[in-house]
Amino acid sequence: MANAGMQLLGFTLAFLGMIGSIISTTMVEWKASSYAGDNIITAQAMYEGLWKTCVSQSTGQIQCKVYDSLLQLPAIVQGTRGLMLSSILLSVISILVEMLGMRCTTCMAQEQQQKDRVALAGGIVLVIAGLLALVGTSWYGHRIAKEFYDPFTPTNSRYEFGSALYVGWGAACLTLIGGAFLCCNCSNEGSKRSPHYPPSRSAGQPGKDYV
Repeated sequence: MANAGMQLLGFTLAFLGMIGSIISTTMVEWKASSYAGDNIITAQAMYEGLWKTCVSQSTGQIQCKVYDSLLQLPAIVQGTRGLMLSSILLSVISILVEMLGMRCTTCMAQEQQQKDRVALAGGIVLVIAGLLALVGTSWYGHRIAKEFYDPFTPTNSRYEFGSALYVGWGAACLTLIGGAFLCCNCSNEGSKRSPHYPPSRSAGQPGKDYV
């Protein structure tokens, strides 16, 4: 069935987006030290994430430190944490809901309209989850770009986009696309008349008696 295939595609994309959001949130390379300029020391590279900071030496040694206090963190880190964690939580709930509402599953098989509504609700929540992840990563990236182009920022203190941002952007897009597929495919069958009922008679057509 084409509808079931489209639902399965949307579910797969949304699931991959959820995994990508989890990976992005746990990665430390949200921003990496920039090497733009003439007087940049390349003996070490600094990375900052949502949970800790790391310093990579040219010898290959990596030292990481977890943030000591939550209240002393910058607002950008706290806000991005909340947005990414909210996105992951909503994605997990939506994936579980979609397992009940998809046409390729046997749960609620006798109630197709209710099944479509459940799938539609899961798709809407997935779209919201993708938007939260997109807002969180874009907000963090905007702050990096703003500080990079700020003439008052010291050259040695400038950062560029880390790999976690690109993973987060890709995950947010997958979640949005998957949720959109699920939303566009759920309510078409509900408006149709059930095949178990006889067709309705026209207003001007006389009825026929059946023996």
